[in-house]
Amino acid sequence: MVSESLTIPPSNSRSKAKALLIGLQEEICRGLEAIDGKGKFQEETWDRPEGGGGKSRVMQEGRVFEQGGVNFSEVQGDALPSSIINQRPEAKGHKWFATGTSMVLHPKNPYIPTVHLNYRYFEAGPVWWFGGGADLTPFYPYLSDTRHFHKIHKEACDSINPELHKVFKPWCDEYFFLKHRNESRGVGGIFFDYQDGSGSLYKGQNSNGKAALKSKEIGAKKLSWEELFSLAKSCGQAFLPSYAPIIEKRHNQSFSDSQREFQLYRRGRYVEFNLVWDRGTIFGLQTNGRTESILMSLPPLARWEYGFQAPIGSREALLTEVFTRPQEWFTDKTLEEKCLPLGALD
Repeated sequence: MVSESLTIPPSNSRSKAKALLIGLQEEICRGLEAIDGKGKFQEETWDRPEGGGGKSRVMQEGRVFEQGGVNFSEVQGDALPSSIINQRPEAKGHKWFATGTSMVLHPKNPYIPTVHLNYRYFEAGPVWWFGGGADLTPFYPYLSDTRHFHKIHKEACDSINPELHKVFKPWCDEYFFLKHRNESRGVGGIFFDYQDGSGSLYKGQNSNGKAALKSKEIGAKKLSWEELFSLAKSCGQAFLPSYAPIIEKRHNQSFSDSQREFQLYRRGRYVEFNLVWDRGTIFGLQTNGRTESILMSLPPLARWEYGFQAPIGSREALLTEVFTRPQEWFTDKTLEEKCLPLGALD
């Protein structure tokens, strides 16, 4: 049985979670403006009729970022939508509170990956949980960049408990997967949800997947509210160190019109995931959230092409054959053999 200290959040849980998440928005925006050097985030505040509101910050036509948004929200209501009740039926019938920071950045240069971050906290009566993660979606990927992004997020998880990343990495591979395309959205990162410290780390829907099996192997991990708060803080603060070095290495690389066209084509897959599968999008729309803020994750430009096939042996084929498939990025040495001939190692 879980001790009471694990099942009841502190009395200031909502204000503490809000301060963390609005602080992450501020910290990330300052860092991104410094990296871009030209673009500035424009802020809009908004109110939600049912309760709460938020701050949406969007950058357009910067030096590095074609478009990017970093949102903060703090909302509440009388009844949770079906997308949440299906996962946590014990929350049904309770008033709820949710606060979160979410971000999607779409760089201009095809050699810089699109990136996503989201960290959130929920309460509904006696039920509470943390969720979130970050993932990378490259177009012309480099193995060194992918490994760097994963390394920084692994260290953030390990600072709380060395077992967490073993579940959260494969959970990310599982979640950011386009079932209708049979491919990953990108190279993954970390993802976790419904973390309330009560036992099993994995609380997803695929009981036979790698994340579920690893979670069963590890066994119960009864983490306190404070430990899970620290997890969200550690992972959120890992974002800039995980992404900024990639920008610095790639933003001056020249690219062709055909590479730009391929970037726009692959952005179309990003749109497909966010509109078809993403639970955050579904939750926001089901709870009457601000549509402009919910859909700021979509790129300013994208394209679709019927029956596109990447040329055999091309960098484009490397993306679709290797970098949109779940991989063991650190231990699989065949990845280096596949990347080296195409100049995609570093």
